[in-house]
This record gives sequence, structure tokens and C-alpha cells, in this order.
Amino acid sequence: MDVEVDGVLVAAHELKAPLAVLRQLALSFDGAGHEDERIRNEMVNVSERAIRQVNDLVKIKRLNDGLFAMEPVAVREVCDAVGRELKYLFREHEREFTMKFSNKTRLVSANRELLYSVIYNFLLNALHYSGVNTRSELVIKDVRGKVRVDIRDYGPSLPVNVWREIKQGWVEKPLSVAMRAGSSGLGLFIASRFSQYMGANVGAVRHRDGTSFYVELPISKQASLFEI
Repeated sequence: MDVEVDGVLVAAHELKAPLAVLRQLALSFDGAGHEDERIRNEMVNVSERAIRQVNDLVKIKRLNDGLFAMEPVAVREVCDAVGRELKYLFREHEREFTMKFSNKTRLVSANRELLYSVIYNFLLNALHYSGVNTRSELVIKDVRGKVRVDIRDYGPSLPVNVWREIKQGWVEKPLSVAMRAGSSGLGLFIASRFSQYMGANVGAVRHRDGTSFYVELPISKQASLFEI
């Protein structure tokens, strides 16, 4: 792991404690009134999302410690769970979120915890960079002997240099994504590293009106025993 990436992971570890304190302070805030309650909830939600991302960054350094076993994972269940967690966020930001399942293969070979983070980071990316009153779409389908989870947004198109790096199979380090203001590319970096560990492929498709990010997962060898 190069020095720059290692520095990011060290910084992430150091940020974990103050973020936890911020969350606790937000929970203890007892201001009266609807607006105070809205601010309190937003503070809690923002700090929790930041803590999740920091935890994911810390996991990258521990991928080779044998903590993340590969197993048969029900991919639809994981996508449903992520969708339930982020549904309120799409609603609050006046975004529409839809899911469509067309895959016949139900089980993939993955680590559920890491796969959850991959889908979560792709969806959060779609939320941030879609316009108001636009939709984000999650589609699961069978593609060339694998299961693809595709997440489409309707924000600015992905810059060519970032698209090329993703096309090669992974994101080498966190990138600033031009045209998508405020993006450090951490979510794409996390999703890329976790997918690479699981033997999954990540990719992106540039559209005139947005971007699709996807992860292609190997089918579990046990899938045939459980198919209906």
C-alpha cells in the first residue's frame, strides 16, 4: 500500500473518536421546537454516515487479516437492506429511489458486510449527485455468468480520467471528482477495494445525463442448491 493511501487510512482512524463525540453531542442536544429537532437529526445522521465511511476506510487496512470470510450471500436481501437504510435520505433530499430485480441467480459469492458497504457507497454517491426531483435506480440482473448490481444517477457525467481508472478494475487512491463538487472519491475508493478483495468487478458507464456504477459478483457455488 503506497504512502498516500496509508496516510488516508491513518487519518481516518484518528477521525473516528471526534466523530463519535460529535454524534453523542448531537444526541444530547435537547433544543425545543421543530427546527431544533430537524437540526439535531441532521447532525446525528451526518455524523453516523461519516463514522460509517471512516470504519470502512479502517477495514481496508485489515482486509488481509482473515476477518472477512467469503460465503453465499443473498444479493437481493443486501440491496433491500441498504435501500431501507437510505430511503429516508432520498425522501428528505427530494430524490426518488427505485429498485428492480431481474436476476434469476439469488446467491453470490461475497462477504455480506463488505458487499453492503459497496452498495451503500454507490447509492450514497448517486444521491449526492442527482438533481432535485430526479431518480436513482438500482437494478440487479444476470450478466455473462455473474450477477450485476447497477446503480444509475442523473447527475453530471463522470470525468473521463475517473471513468478510465474505474474501467481498469479498481480505483488506486481517493480521487477528487471534477464536476461533482465536494467529492473526495472516498466512496468509489472504498467500493473498489472491497470489490477487488471479493473477486468482483467494478465499472462505470458514462451517460449524457448521468452515470451508472456497477459491481459484478461471482455466482456462489451453492446457488444451484437453493434456487427455486
